[in-house]
Parts: sequence; structure tokens; C-alpha cells
Amino acid sequence: MFCPQNVIPKAMFSVGVLATLVRAVWALFEGLRLLGDPKPGANDSDKHSARVWDVAIGIEVVGMVCGLIGFGKMQTGSNRLAYFGLVTLIIGIAIRWSAILTLGKYFTGTVLIQPGHQLVRAGLYRYVRHPAYTGSLIAHLGLGLAFANWLSLALCVIPFVIAVWYRMHVEDEALRKAFGIAYVDYSKDTKRLIPKLY
Repeated sequence: MFCPQNVIPKAMFSVGVLATLVRAVWALFEGLRLLGDPKPGANDSDKHSARVWDVAIGIEVVGMVCGLIGFGKMQTGSNRLAYFGLVTLIIGIAIRWSAILTLGKYFTGTVLIQPGHQLVRAGLYRYVRHPAYTGSLIAHLGLGLAFANWLSLALCVIPFVIAVWYRMHVEDEALRKAFGIAYVDYSKDTKRLIPKLY
């Protein structure tokens, strides 16, 4: 395969392919998890945030294709950045799944307050209110870096920054309505994504 200027280095290509496989497995597990989600009803507070997320995924696929064909490739001279990205991708997925497993049945693909919903403050939720989104952003940053490609980086990160920002505001509003002062107090004790910072 050829990129517009050079032949894609074999090591870079293999890291990109490996990152693509990791992303595909991650998507498969996320999709399987969604099959068990309760049906949205009167308590659906999503405000189309799931659609925004889906659009971000579609844009990300374009970024991955750019990475695989070498369009927008960074001139790094080595494959260290790509391997760093792959490791970052895996760390982000691990953080996201730790949060998903902590929430259990309360983690859904749409913003939905379920009957008997509880405010969870265990695990990573002791430190931030949205650790699954922290993990997702780290993973998407890693995915973009794994291709060592400017377009991949932009198209894998920017859409998810927008999707996460919107989704967090929708979730915070729904949780404030559901839990009142308990969620307000929790919000005072924890940041959104990064402990002590944001």
C-alpha cells in the first residue's frame, strides 16, 4: 500500500492494524453489553446524546481508514508513538470497563434513570463522576496515536470530546433531577473526568 508521499512503514502499518483489531473487539463487547439494556421509557433522559455518540463513532471510522492507508501520516521517524498509542488505547479501555462493571445494570447506552436506580460512589466513581468517559477519551486518544497520523488523531479524538461533553451535561442534569441534594453533594466532592482538576 502507498501513502501520498512514502511507503507506509511496515511496523507502523502493523501497529495500526493491531489497534484496529483492538478497537473492533472493544466495539463488539460494547455492542453485546447494549443488548442487555432496558428499553427506554418515561424515564429516558437521553436528549439524543446516544445519536451524537454514534456520529462520533462514524467519524472515527473515517479516521481509522486514513490511518490504515497512510493519508495524513506523521513524519515521526520511528514507531514509538504508535506503540505508545496502542498501550494508551488498552489502558483507556480498561478504565472504561472498570467503570462499566462498577455501575453494573445502571450503565446503559442512553441516559436512562431506571426503577430503583442508586447513586453509585464506589470504585473509580469515588474520584470522578464520569470515569467511563475518562476511559473512553483516553482510549480514543490512544487509537488516534496508534496510527501516527494527524487525521486519525483528529477524527478519533475531537468527535468524542464533543460527544462526551454533551453527554456529561445531559447525565448531570438527569442525575440531579433523580437524586437532588445527594447528587449536588456528590458533584461538590468529585470532578467530572480528572480527579482534582476537571
